Amino acid sequence: MKKIVPVILSGGSGTRLWPLSRSMRPKQFISLIDQESLFQKTLLRLRHLPNVADPIIVCNEDHRFMVAEQMQEIGMNHDTIILEPTARNTAPAIASAAMRLLDRDTDTSHTMLVLPADHLIEGEASFLNAIQLASQASGQGNLVTFGVYPSKPATGYGYIRIDPNVETEVFPVKEFVEKPSEEKATSYLESGDYYWNSGMFVFTAEDYVEALEQHCPDILFNTRSAMEHAVSDLDFLRLSTEHYSLCESISIDYAVMERSEKVSMVPMDSQWSDIGSWSSLWATGEKDDTGNVTKGDVILESVTNSYIHAESKLVAALGVSNLIVVETHDGLMVTTQEHDQDIKQIVNKLKAANRPEAELHRKAFRPWGNYDCLDKGERFQVKRIMVKSGQSTSMQRHLHRAEHWIVVSGTAEVTCDDDTFMLTENEAAYIPLGSTHRLRNPGKTPLEIIEVQSGSYLGEDDIERLDDQYGRA
Repeated sequence: MKKIVPVILSGGSGTRLWPLSRSMRPKQFISLIDQESLFQKTLLRLRHLPNVADPIIVCNEDHRFMVAEQMQEIGMNHDTIILEPTARNTAPAIASAAMRLLDRDTDTSHTMLVLPADHLIEGEASFLNAIQLASQASGQGNLVTFGVYPSKPATGYGYIRIDPNVETEVFPVKEFVEKPSEEKATSYLESGDYYWNSGMFVFTAEDYVEALEQHCPDILFNTRSAMEHAVSDLDFLRLSTEHYSLCESISIDYAVMERSEKVSMVPMDSQWSDIGSWSSLWATGEKDDTGNVTKGDVILESVTNSYIHAESKLVAALGVSNLIVVETHDGLMVTTQEHDQDIKQIVNKLKAANRPEAELHRKAFRPWGNYDCLDKGERFQVKRIMVKSGQSTSMQRHLHRAEHWIVVSGTAEVTCDDDTFMLTENEAAYIPLGSTHRLRNPGKTPLEIIEVQSGSYLGEDDIERLDDQYGRA
Protein backbone atom coordinates (compact mmCIF):
# COMPACT_ATOMS: atom_id res chain seq x y z
CA MET A 1 0.00 0.00 0.00
CA LYS A 2 1.36 3.41 -0.99
CA LYS A 3 2.55 5.73 1.73
CA ILE A 4 1.08 9.24 1.71
CA VAL A 5 3.85 11.77 2.28
CA PRO A 6 2.54 15.20 3.34
CA VAL A 7 4.50 18.10 1.86
CA ILE A 8 3.83 21.24 3.89
CA LEU A 9 4.57 24.54 2.14
CA SER A 10 5.26 27.19 4.77
CA GLY A 11 7.20 29.89 2.96
CA GLY A 12 4.54 32.62 2.71
CA SER A 13 4.85 36.08 4.26
CA GLY A 14 1.16 36.81 4.94
CA THR A 15 1.40 40.58 4.41
CA ARG A 16 -2.38 41.04 4.27
CA LEU A 17 -2.54 40.12 7.96
CA TRP A 18 -0.15 42.89 9.00
CA PRO A 19 0.56 44.07 11.72
CA LEU A 20 0.20 40.65 13.37
CA SER A 21 1.81 38.77 10.48
CA ARG A 22 5.26 39.97 9.41
CA SER A 23 7.90 38.40 7.21
CA MET A 24 10.07 37.20 10.11
CA ARG A 25 7.03 35.64 11.87
CA PRO A 26 4.26 35.22 9.28
CA LYS A 27 0.67 34.14 9.76
CA GLN A 28 1.25 30.38 9.53
CA PHE A 29 3.28 30.45 12.76
CA ILE A 30 0.88 32.67 14.72
CA SER A 31 -2.01 31.54 16.95
CA LEU A 32 -4.81 33.36 15.14
CA ILE A 33 -7.75 31.16 16.15
CA ASP A 34 -6.77 29.49 19.43
CA GLN A 35 -3.55 28.28 21.05
CA GLU A 36 -2.33 26.37 17.99
CA SER A 37 -0.77 28.07 14.98
CA LEU A 38 -2.12 27.43 11.48
CA PHE A 39 1.05 25.43 10.76
CA GLN A 40 0.38 23.21 13.77
CA LYS A 41 -3.27 22.79 12.80
CA THR A 42 -2.21 21.68 9.33
CA LEU A 43 -0.03 18.94 10.83
CA LEU A 44 -2.55 17.83 13.46
CA ARG A 45 -5.23 17.52 10.77
CA LEU A 46 -3.30 14.53 9.40
CA ARG A 47 -3.05 12.52 12.61
CA HIS A 48 -5.99 10.24 11.70
CA LEU A 49 -4.96 9.74 8.06
CA PRO A 50 -4.12 6.03 7.54
CA ASN A 51 -0.75 5.01 6.13
CA VAL A 52 0.71 8.50 6.40
CA ALA A 53 4.46 9.11 6.57
CA ASP A 54 6.30 11.83 8.44
CA PRO A 55 5.91 15.14 6.58
CA ILE A 56 8.42 16.99 4.45
CA ILE A 57 8.44 20.69 5.30
CA VAL A 58 9.58 23.32 2.79
CA CYS A 59 10.22 26.68 4.43
CA ASN A 60 12.17 29.91 4.33
CA GLU A 61 15.59 29.70 5.98
CA ASP A 62 14.61 32.49 8.41
CA HIS A 63 11.75 30.35 9.75
CA ARG A 64 13.62 27.09 10.25
CA PHE A 65 13.76 27.17 14.03
CA MET A 66 10.09 28.18 14.34
CA VAL A 67 9.19 25.14 12.22
CA ALA A 68 11.27 22.78 14.35
CA GLU A 69 10.04 24.22 17.64
CA GLN A 70 6.36 24.22 16.69
CA MET A 71 6.57 20.61 15.54
CA GLN A 72 8.23 19.67 18.81
CA GLU A 73 5.46 21.42 20.77
CA ILE A 74 2.78 19.14 19.28
CA GLY A 75 4.95 16.01 19.33
CA MET A 76 5.26 15.69 15.53
CA ASN A 77 8.24 14.18 13.75
CA HIS A 78 9.39 15.26 10.31
CA ASP A 79 10.96 13.48 7.39
CA THR A 80 12.97 16.49 6.20
CA ILE A 81 12.91 20.26 6.65
CA ILE A 82 14.01 21.70 3.31
CA LEU A 83 15.30 25.27 3.44
CA GLU A 84 14.68 27.52 0.45
CA PRO A 85 17.53 30.04 0.13
CA THR A 86 15.21 32.36 -1.80
CA ALA A 87 11.47 32.36 -2.48
CA ARG A 88 10.58 30.84 -5.86
CA ASN A 89 6.84 30.15 -5.45
CA THR A 90 5.19 26.74 -5.23
CA ALA A 91 6.34 24.88 -8.37
CA PRO A 92 10.07 24.78 -7.42
CA ALA A 93 9.23 24.24 -3.73
CA ILE A 94 7.17 21.15 -4.52
CA ALA A 95 9.84 19.99 -6.98
CA SER A 96 12.44 20.06 -4.20
CA ALA A 97 10.28 17.74 -2.08
CA ALA A 98 9.75 15.40 -5.05
CA MET A 99 13.51 15.33 -5.68
CA ARG A 100 14.08 14.46 -2.04
CA LEU A 101 11.76 11.45 -2.29
CA LEU A 102 13.07 10.21 -5.61
CA ASP A 103 16.75 10.66 -4.75
CA ARG A 104 16.42 8.88 -1.43
CA ASP A 105 13.97 6.04 -2.11
CA THR A 106 14.01 3.35 -4.76
CA ASP A 107 10.21 3.13 -4.44
CA THR A 108 9.00 6.02 -6.62
CA SER A 109 5.31 5.39 -5.99
CA HIS A 110 5.02 7.45 -2.80
CA THR A 111 2.01 9.74 -3.00
CA MET A 112 2.66 13.40 -2.22
CA LEU A 113 -0.06 15.33 -0.38
CA VAL A 114 0.80 19.00 -0.90
CA LEU A 115 -0.71 21.36 1.67
CA PRO A 116 -0.13 25.05 2.35
CA ALA A 117 0.62 25.66 6.03
CA ASP A 118 -1.83 28.56 6.44
CA HIS A 119 -5.26 27.07 5.65
CA LEU A 120 -8.16 26.61 8.04
CA ILE A 121 -10.32 23.53 7.44
CA GLU A 122 -13.33 22.46 9.50
CA GLY A 123 -14.78 19.02 8.94
CA GLU A 124 -11.85 16.66 9.36
CA ALA A 125 -13.69 13.48 8.33
CA SER A 126 -14.75 14.95 4.99
CA PHE A 127 -11.24 16.27 4.38
CA LEU A 128 -9.62 12.89 5.09
CA ASN A 129 -12.13 11.15 2.83
CA ALA A 130 -11.27 13.58 0.00
CA ILE A 131 -7.57 12.77 0.48
CA GLN A 132 -8.25 9.05 0.14
CA LEU A 133 -10.21 9.60 -3.09
CA ALA A 134 -7.45 11.83 -4.46
CA SER A 135 -4.80 9.28 -3.49
CA GLN A 136 -6.61 6.54 -5.42
CA ALA A 137 -6.97 8.80 -8.47
CA SER A 138 -3.29 9.74 -8.37
CA GLY A 139 -2.41 6.06 -8.63
CA GLN A 140 -3.78 6.20 -12.17
CA GLY A 141 -1.32 8.90 -13.22
CA ASN A 142 -3.53 11.90 -12.41
CA LEU A 143 -2.46 15.20 -10.90
CA VAL A 144 -5.29 15.81 -8.46
CA THR A 145 -6.42 19.07 -6.90
CA PHE A 146 -9.15 19.78 -4.35
CA GLY A 147 -12.11 22.02 -5.15
CA VAL A 148 -14.22 23.80 -2.53
CA TYR A 149 -17.81 24.53 -3.49
CA PRO A 150 -18.18 28.33 -3.33
CA SER A 151 -20.46 29.66 -0.61
CA LYS A 152 -20.28 33.23 -1.94
CA PRO A 153 -19.05 35.05 -5.08
CA ALA A 154 -15.53 35.54 -3.75
CA THR A 155 -13.16 37.58 -5.92
CA GLY A 156 -10.03 36.68 -3.95
CA TYR A 157 -9.88 33.02 -5.04
CA GLY A 158 -9.09 31.27 -8.31
CA TYR A 159 -11.75 28.92 -9.66
CA ILE A 160 -11.84 25.43 -11.22
CA ARG A 161 -14.46 24.56 -13.87
CA ILE A 162 -15.75 21.01 -14.20
CA ASP A 163 -18.73 19.27 -15.73
CA PRO A 164 -20.97 18.53 -12.72
CA ASN A 165 -23.16 16.19 -14.80
CA VAL A 166 -20.42 13.57 -14.98
CA GLU A 167 -21.28 10.76 -12.56
CA THR A 168 -18.02 10.40 -10.68
CA GLU A 169 -16.34 11.35 -7.41
CA VAL A 170 -13.20 12.57 -9.21
CA PHE A 171 -13.92 15.09 -11.98
CA PRO A 172 -11.75 15.91 -15.00
CA VAL A 173 -10.78 19.60 -14.85
CA LYS A 174 -12.03 21.57 -17.85
CA GLU A 175 -10.46 24.93 -16.97
CA PHE A 176 -8.62 26.94 -14.32
CA VAL A 177 -9.90 30.51 -13.97
CA GLU A 178 -8.08 33.47 -12.45
CA LYS A 179 -9.54 35.61 -9.68
CA PRO A 180 -12.72 36.98 -11.30
CA SER A 181 -14.72 40.19 -11.03
CA GLU A 182 -17.69 40.11 -8.68
CA GLU A 183 -20.05 39.85 -11.64
CA LYS A 184 -18.24 36.81 -13.03
CA ALA A 185 -17.92 35.23 -9.59
CA THR A 186 -21.69 35.55 -9.17
CA SER A 187 -22.28 33.82 -12.50
CA TYR A 188 -19.87 31.04 -11.51
CA LEU A 189 -21.80 30.50 -8.30
CA GLU A 190 -25.13 30.33 -10.15
CA SER A 191 -23.88 27.90 -12.80
CA GLY A 192 -22.78 25.17 -10.38
CA ASP A 193 -19.82 24.37 -12.68
CA TYR A 194 -17.15 26.13 -10.63
CA TYR A 195 -15.27 25.39 -7.42
CA TRP A 196 -12.78 27.45 -5.48
CA ASN A 197 -9.19 26.44 -6.14
CA SER A 198 -7.94 25.32 -2.73
CA GLY A 199 -4.24 25.17 -3.64
CA MET A 200 -3.94 21.60 -2.28
CA PHE A 201 -2.76 18.71 -4.45
CA VAL A 202 -2.14 14.95 -4.58
CA PHE A 203 0.14 13.14 -7.05
CA THR A 204 3.09 10.79 -7.05
CA ALA A 205 6.56 12.30 -7.02
CA GLU A 206 7.29 10.52 -10.29
CA ASP A 207 4.23 11.97 -12.06
CA TYR A 208 4.99 15.51 -10.89
CA VAL A 209 8.59 15.27 -12.10
CA GLU A 210 7.34 13.91 -15.44
CA ALA A 211 4.95 16.87 -15.76
CA LEU A 212 7.74 19.33 -15.00
CA GLU A 213 9.98 17.62 -17.55
CA GLN A 214 7.29 18.15 -20.17
CA HIS A 215 6.16 21.69 -19.28
CA CYS A 216 8.97 23.36 -17.26
CA PRO A 217 12.22 21.46 -17.80
CA ASP A 218 14.37 24.37 -16.57
CA ILE A 219 12.72 24.23 -13.14
CA LEU A 220 13.33 20.50 -12.97
CA PHE A 221 16.99 20.88 -13.97
CA ASN A 222 17.73 23.70 -11.53
CA THR A 223 15.86 22.08 -8.65
CA ARG A 224 17.66 18.79 -9.22
CA SER A 225 20.97 20.66 -9.23
CA ALA A 226 20.02 22.51 -6.04
CA MET A 227 19.22 19.18 -4.37
CA GLU A 228 22.43 17.54 -5.61
CA HIS A 229 24.45 20.37 -4.06
CA ALA A 230 22.32 20.62 -0.90
CA VAL A 231 24.02 20.59 2.50
CA SER A 232 22.70 18.93 5.66
CA ASP A 233 22.73 21.25 8.68
CA LEU A 234 21.40 19.94 12.00
CA ASP A 235 17.80 18.87 11.21
CA PHE A 236 17.70 20.89 8.00
CA LEU A 237 18.55 20.38 4.33
CA ARG A 238 19.85 23.59 2.75
CA LEU A 239 19.27 23.82 -0.99
CA SER A 240 22.10 25.29 -3.04
CA THR A 241 21.57 29.04 -3.40
CA GLU A 242 23.54 29.14 -6.63
CA HIS A 243 21.31 26.62 -8.38
CA TYR A 244 17.91 27.22 -6.72
CA SER A 245 18.02 30.95 -7.45
CA LEU A 246 18.04 30.08 -11.17
CA CYS A 247 14.53 28.62 -10.89
CA GLU A 248 11.72 30.66 -12.36
CA SER A 249 9.40 32.01 -9.66
CA ILE A 250 6.14 30.36 -10.70
CA SER A 251 3.19 28.64 -9.06
CA ILE A 252 2.33 25.00 -9.63
CA ASP A 253 -0.94 26.16 -11.23
CA TYR A 254 0.82 28.09 -13.99
CA ALA A 255 3.74 25.67 -14.35
CA VAL A 256 1.89 22.37 -14.47
CA MET A 257 -1.79 22.19 -13.56
CA GLU A 258 -3.06 24.56 -16.27
CA ARG A 259 -0.91 22.86 -18.94
CA SER A 260 -1.32 19.18 -18.18
CA GLU A 261 -4.06 17.00 -19.68
CA LYS A 262 -4.02 14.66 -16.68
CA VAL A 263 -5.58 16.98 -14.07
CA SER A 264 -8.55 15.92 -11.94
CA MET A 265 -10.47 17.51 -9.06
CA VAL A 266 -11.97 16.03 -5.92
CA PRO A 267 -14.77 18.13 -4.37
CA MET A 268 -14.15 18.84 -0.69
CA ASP A 269 -17.23 19.12 1.49
CA SER A 270 -15.52 21.02 4.32
CA GLN A 271 -15.52 24.58 5.54
CA TRP A 272 -12.29 25.99 4.11
CA SER A 273 -10.46 29.30 4.18
CA ASP A 274 -6.95 30.28 3.22
CA ILE A 275 -7.03 32.97 5.97
CA GLY A 276 -5.76 35.46 3.42
CA SER A 277 -7.18 38.58 5.05
CA TRP A 278 -8.64 39.96 8.26
CA SER A 279 -12.14 39.78 6.76
CA SER A 280 -11.66 36.01 6.28
CA LEU A 281 -10.79 35.72 9.97
CA TRP A 282 -13.94 37.69 10.75
CA ALA A 283 -15.99 35.40 8.47
CA THR A 284 -14.71 32.21 10.15
CA GLY A 285 -14.71 33.55 13.74
CA GLU A 286 -17.30 33.15 16.49
CA LYS A 287 -19.46 36.29 16.43
CA ASP A 288 -21.40 38.04 19.15
CA ASP A 289 -25.07 39.07 18.80
CA THR A 290 -24.18 42.06 16.62
CA GLY A 291 -21.75 40.26 14.32
CA ASN A 292 -18.45 41.19 15.98
CA VAL A 293 -15.39 38.97 16.42
CA THR A 294 -13.00 40.03 19.17
CA LYS A 295 -9.73 38.76 20.60
CA GLY A 296 -7.93 40.19 23.63
CA ASP A 297 -8.95 43.02 25.95
CA VAL A 298 -11.78 44.62 23.95
CA ILE A 299 -14.79 46.70 25.01
CA LEU A 300 -17.51 47.52 22.46
CA GLU A 301 -20.58 49.73 22.49
CA SER A 302 -22.95 50.03 19.51
CA VAL A 303 -20.47 48.25 17.21
CA THR A 304 -21.56 45.86 14.44
CA ASN A 305 -19.90 43.45 12.00
CA SER A 306 -16.35 44.30 13.04
CA TYR A 307 -13.13 42.43 13.84
CA ILE A 308 -11.22 43.84 16.83
CA HIS A 309 -7.90 42.32 17.94
CA ALA A 310 -6.04 43.61 21.02
CA GLU A 311 -2.60 42.23 21.83
CA SER A 312 -1.03 44.46 24.47
CA LYS A 313 -3.57 47.03 25.67
CA LEU A 314 -7.27 47.75 26.03
CA VAL A 315 -9.02 48.57 22.76
CA ALA A 316 -12.42 50.28 22.98
CA ALA A 317 -14.74 51.03 20.04
CA LEU A 318 -18.00 53.01 19.95
CA GLY A 319 -20.63 53.50 17.27
CA VAL A 320 -18.80 51.98 14.28
CA SER A 321 -19.56 49.23 11.77
CA ASN A 322 -17.66 46.99 9.34
CA LEU A 323 -14.27 47.91 10.77
CA ILE A 324 -11.09 45.92 11.28
CA VAL A 325 -8.90 47.10 14.15
CA VAL A 326 -5.70 45.22 15.00
CA GLU A 327 -3.43 46.41 17.84
CA THR A 328 0.03 44.99 18.55
CA HIS A 329 2.91 46.07 20.81
CA ASP A 330 4.27 48.40 18.15
CA GLY A 331 1.49 49.06 15.67
CA LEU A 332 -2.20 49.85 15.21
CA MET A 333 -4.02 49.14 11.96
CA VAL A 334 -7.54 50.41 11.22
CA THR A 335 -9.41 49.72 7.99
CA THR A 336 -12.83 48.75 6.68
CA GLN A 337 -13.90 45.26 5.69
CA GLU A 338 -13.98 46.43 2.07
CA HIS A 339 -10.36 47.60 2.00
CA ASP A 340 -8.55 44.88 3.96
CA GLN A 341 -7.25 43.30 0.73
CA ASP A 342 -5.16 46.48 0.25
CA ILE A 343 -3.11 46.22 3.47
CA LYS A 344 -0.13 45.15 1.39
CA GLN A 345 0.10 48.76 0.19
CA ILE A 346 0.82 49.84 3.77
CA VAL A 347 3.49 47.14 4.10
CA ASN A 348 5.09 48.33 0.86
CA LYS A 349 5.26 51.88 2.22
CA LEU A 350 6.89 50.62 5.42
CA LYS A 351 9.47 48.70 3.37
CA ALA A 352 10.16 51.74 1.18
CA ALA A 353 10.81 53.77 4.33
CA ASN A 354 13.05 51.01 5.78
CA ARG A 355 10.73 50.70 8.76
CA PRO A 356 11.46 47.56 10.84
CA GLU A 357 7.72 47.10 11.48
CA ALA A 358 7.42 45.67 7.96
CA GLU A 359 9.43 42.57 8.90
CA LEU A 360 10.02 42.40 12.65
CA HIS A 361 7.84 42.30 15.72
CA ARG A 362 8.95 44.10 18.85
CA LYS A 363 9.18 40.65 20.37
CA ALA A 364 11.74 38.70 18.34
CA PHE A 365 12.04 34.90 18.41
CA ARG A 366 15.35 33.09 18.30
CA PRO A 367 16.23 29.36 18.47
CA TRP A 368 17.36 29.84 22.08
CA GLY A 369 14.27 31.83 23.20
CA ASN A 370 13.11 35.39 22.57
CA TYR A 371 13.61 39.03 23.46
CA ASP A 372 11.25 41.98 23.78
CA CYS A 373 12.42 45.57 23.34
CA LEU A 374 10.89 47.48 26.28
CA ASP A 375 12.38 50.94 25.74
CA LYS A 376 14.84 52.69 23.46
CA GLY A 377 16.55 56.06 23.36
CA GLU A 378 19.36 57.72 21.46
CA ARG A 379 22.16 55.83 23.26
CA PHE A 380 20.35 53.13 25.24
CA GLN A 381 17.99 50.19 24.78
CA VAL A 382 16.26 47.94 27.33
CA LYS A 383 15.29 44.35 26.50
CA ARG A 384 13.59 41.54 28.35
CA ILE A 385 15.34 38.29 27.35
CA MET A 386 14.10 34.73 27.85
CA VAL A 387 16.48 31.78 27.34
CA LYS A 388 14.91 28.31 27.22
CA SER A 389 16.16 25.49 29.43
CA GLY A 390 19.46 24.06 28.18
CA GLN A 391 19.84 26.68 25.43
CA SER A 392 22.38 29.44 24.92
CA THR A 393 23.05 32.49 22.80
CA SER A 394 25.98 32.49 20.39
CA MET A 395 29.49 33.40 21.50
CA GLN A 396 29.64 36.97 20.23
CA ARG A 397 30.92 40.48 20.69
CA HIS A 398 29.77 44.02 19.84
CA LEU A 399 31.85 46.86 18.46
CA HIS A 400 29.57 49.71 19.48
CA ARG A 401 27.75 48.79 22.69
CA ALA A 402 28.19 47.51 26.22
CA GLU A 403 25.55 45.45 28.04
CA HIS A 404 24.31 45.11 31.61
CA TRP A 405 22.47 41.89 32.52
CA ILE A 406 20.19 41.54 35.55
CA VAL A 407 18.68 38.12 36.32
CA VAL A 408 14.94 38.30 37.04
CA SER A 409 14.30 34.56 37.39
CA GLY A 410 16.19 31.32 36.77
CA THR A 411 19.93 30.65 36.67
CA ALA A 412 22.39 32.11 34.17
CA GLU A 413 25.78 30.83 33.12
CA VAL A 414 27.71 33.85 31.85
CA THR A 415 30.86 33.71 29.79
CA CYS A 416 32.73 37.01 29.47
CA ASP A 417 36.14 36.82 27.82
CA ASP A 418 38.13 34.25 29.85
CA ASP A 419 35.70 34.09 32.82
CA THR A 420 32.65 31.83 33.23
CA PHE A 421 30.44 32.32 36.28
CA MET A 422 26.89 31.73 37.54
CA LEU A 423 24.21 34.32 38.32
CA THR A 424 20.92 33.82 40.13
CA GLU A 425 17.89 36.02 40.81
CA ASN A 426 18.69 39.72 41.48
CA GLU A 427 22.36 39.29 40.52
CA ALA A 428 23.95 41.23 37.66
CA ALA A 429 26.86 41.21 35.21
CA TYR A 430 28.52 43.87 33.07
CA ILE A 431 29.70 43.03 29.53
CA PRO A 432 32.16 45.71 28.35
CA LEU A 433 32.23 46.92 24.76
CA GLY A 434 34.22 44.49 22.60
CA SER A 435 34.18 41.62 25.13
CA THR A 436 33.48 38.10 23.93
CA HIS A 437 30.41 36.80 25.73
CA ARG A 438 27.71 34.12 25.87
CA LEU A 439 24.56 33.60 27.97
CA ARG A 440 23.42 30.05 28.77
CA ASN A 441 20.55 28.60 30.77
CA PRO A 442 21.78 25.47 32.62
CA GLY A 443 18.56 25.14 34.61
CA LYS A 444 15.26 23.35 34.04
CA THR A 445 13.11 26.49 34.04
CA PRO A 446 13.23 29.49 31.65
CA LEU A 447 15.89 32.11 32.35
CA GLU A 448 14.63 35.70 32.27
CA ILE A 449 16.95 38.69 32.36
CA ILE A 450 16.72 42.42 31.79
CA GLU A 451 19.41 43.68 29.42
CA VAL A 452 20.38 47.35 29.32
CA GLN A 453 22.44 48.27 26.27
CA SER A 454 24.41 51.51 26.02
CA GLY A 455 26.55 52.80 23.19
CA SER A 456 26.78 54.78 19.99
CA TYR A 457 24.97 52.20 17.84
CA LEU A 458 22.40 49.63 19.02
CA GLY A 459 21.35 47.85 15.82
CA GLU A 460 20.99 44.05 15.64
CA ASP A 461 23.67 43.94 12.93
CA ASP A 462 26.30 44.92 15.53
CA ILE A 463 26.82 41.23 16.35
CA GLU A 464 29.96 39.34 15.45
CA ARG A 465 29.26 35.65 16.04
CA LEU A 466 32.31 33.62 16.91
CA ASP A 467 30.56 30.32 17.69
CA ASP A 468 26.94 29.24 17.41
CA GLN A 469 25.34 25.87 18.15
CA TYR A 470 22.47 26.62 15.74
CA GLY A 471 24.67 27.12 12.68
CA ARG A 472 23.88 30.81 12.19
CA ALA A 473 26.46 32.89 10.36
